Amino acid sequence: MSPAPGRTVRATASAVLIVLTCILVPVALLTVWVHDIALDTDRYVSTVSPLATDPAIQDAAVKRISKAADVRVDGNQAAAELAGWLHSQGLPPRATAAVRGLGPQIDSATDSAVTKVVTRVVHSDAFATVWTNANRRAHSAVVHVLTGEGRGALGVSDGTVTLDVGTAVDQVKQQLVAAGLSPAEKIPDVNKQLVLIQSDQLSKIRKGAHALDVIGNWFPVLVVLIGAAGVFLARRRRRALARTALGAAFACLVVAIVLVLARRYYLDHLPPQVQSEAAAAAIFDTLLHFLKVSLRTAIVLGIVIALGAYLIGPGRLPVAIRSTSERTADSAATWAYAHQVRTGKIGVWAQTYRRWIALAALLIVALVFALWNHPTVLTIVLLCLVLLAVLALLALLAAGGRAMLDAERAPPPQPHDAS
Repeated sequence: MSPAPGRTVRATASAVLIVLTCILVPVALLTVWVHDIALDTDRYVSTVSPLATDPAIQDAAVKRISKAADVRVDGNQAAAELAGWLHSQGLPPRATAAVRGLGPQIDSATDSAVTKVVTRVVHSDAFATVWTNANRRAHSAVVHVLTGEGRGALGVSDGTVTLDVGTAVDQVKQQLVAAGLSPAEKIPDVNKQLVLIQSDQLSKIRKGAHALDVIGNWFPVLVVLIGAAGVFLARRRRRALARTALGAAFACLVVAIVLVLARRYYLDHLPPQVQSEAAAAAIFDTLLHFLKVSLRTAIVLGIVIALGAYLIGPGRLPVAIRSTSERTADSAATWAYAHQVRTGKIGVWAQTYRRWIALAALLIVALVFALWNHPTVLTIVLLCLVLLAVLALLALLAAGGRAMLDAERAPPPQPHDAS
């Protein structure tokens, strides 16, 4: 006999919702990433602040600021003027010719002095402070990068992401002038942009990012509700829960692999406008760090949920594990009762409402995880350990309650007949 039409519709709806959930979980993580990076000032600043001390960024900044400083010293002219003055003072012609030949050395010394000052500025706390403060004041920079709206320390134009290093150039200018290099006063006020990222696909990425930003943080809640509906409609809910969790974990794993491939492809196809591949890699890794952490967290969470669903099932291994745990708890409670260590009414209450208490503990842990601000794999491990500790304590209390009830039900010992 074929199954009832209602059962078929219910099973089909459950399967569709579960598959949809598995697909939407990584999309939900993308929405959280875009929303938080774009709108959370503190998280944005904490994300980009380490870049100020990243060696790749510092090296790129030194090269670009040195080029932007562009101290114009004509070494040959300076050497000729010096040689002419020395000749007028009676310097021999051979010595005068030697002085004229110092032009290239003067150019090299000037370039070395500029590079030394720039390196000192970039590796100082002042540069890190300028970087952090500029990004905090210009929080709209991330919105500008992802949606093309707003302005800030980071700029986007025709698929190119640039950092304005003008403040650092001004600091270099002041230090060079103070050191006696007067030509530094003529450093131009233009071309002070450090190109970090360039991609012809940035406009498309910005459109997608804007769409993800619009749906915001409520989208993950919707995905959870869809998944819950799929599990609820399933005939075998425990198995459906495990499959949903593993499917979502697999989907997140696929996205994580795609990110690795995308990173390699991007770095292998950098256009000439990007002045440092290492700096571009640092920017890419920093901006996507939170997304990668979220994907790893979702993968581990899916595995943990699937494992939990399996361990409460009727399989041989889960039953053996639960039976062993119960026997261990009973042995500990019997020994404790014999040594006058008793749980009293609390143990009896734990034994009576054990299932409901365990369910409440599970819901509380799930609520804590849901309310946790950007959980990580370590968060999952910590909450799992807390839940296991609560369940172990509950098992011991329940076993103590059973030991006391068994002792009360046992018949009193019969007195021995002395005759």
